Amino acid sequence: MTTILVIEDIFDNAELVRKALTPRNYKVIHALDAETGLQMALNEAPDLILLDLGLPDYDGQTLAGWLRAEVKLNDTPIIAFTAWPHETARKMVESYGCNGYISKPIVSIKAFADQIAAYLKTP
Repeated sequence: MTTILVIEDIFDNAELVRKALTPRNYKVIHALDAETGLQMALNEAPDLILLDLGLPDYDGQTLAGWLRAEVKLNDTPIIAFTAWPHETARKMVESYGCNGYISKPIVSIKAFADQIAAYLKTP
């Protein structure tokens, strides 16, 4: 089963991700902060990381750098999950080694699930 790690401090956002992806046979695991997210990424080796850029302990950009520094996560797509404006999100993706971004809020469950599937197929 494909595992998605959601690093998101707002429980309702993470729960919506879980509700959107679980019926599509994804296992969704959740971390509320950067430190927990890093440990879960190292321990669980998820297939994709959905990363909020505004976390309570460290910002998402810092965490993206830490994740990219881990050899075992080199091939793991990291997708910024943010309500930041598109241009800002795009710059963050480029600067911090993310593979792309998905805007919050999730408006269409189907479109969101399709975006996740597309990132998983990208080498």
